[in-house]
Amino acid sequence: MCQIKVNLATIKPDYEQDLMNYNRVVCFDLEMCCWNENGKGITGEIIEIGLAEIDLAKQEIVKRAQYYVKPDHDEVSKFCVELTGITPRTIEKQGRPLQAVMKSMVKNFGGANKIYASWGRDDLIFKEECLAKGIDFPFVEFVNLATLYRMQHRLKDKRIGHKAAQQALNIDWEGRQHSGYVDAYNLAKIALVML
Repeated sequence: MCQIKVNLATIKPDYEQDLMNYNRVVCFDLEMCCWNENGKGITGEIIEIGLAEIDLAKQEIVKRAQYYVKPDHDEVSKFCVELTGITPRTIEKQGRPLQAVMKSMVKNFGGANKIYASWGRDDLIFKEECLAKGIDFPFVEFVNLATLYRMQHRLKDKRIGHKAAQQALNIDWEGRQHSGYVDAYNLAKIALVML
């Protein structure tokens, strides 16, 4: 007779899907170190994460946060300051290591039990940087609102930016674009209409 030993702690039961909070979505936006090289935008490490959580049942934004991240290798360029408004001094004074920011995000917004949404594939950028730095990536469910918007509006061959999509839906844009905090808030506003 063959005995198979199984560590039950490593098996994720089907009911864990039921732990997902489907009434809440955390909209997030990343800002990264960036440079303009020969007219082409190049990005590096994450320097800001903006978040805005929505309650779909109540149809409202219930929580917001802004985290500055100290990059391990990159420096904030003059181009980046002009685009995002984030200065090297801001990062020096308010920035924290990505791992510490991730812990705060999970504590304040939830990890595997929450759905996260972005405009585009910020989830892949986020995950890639975490993996490269040896940081656990606790988020599992993502919604790409840009793809959803294109599907809802039959724009299969046309890309559309977040601000343009929001304006097309007659939703006022508030604040400075390319601030993670502001962009996440505006993303939450459009998500409330789309979801």
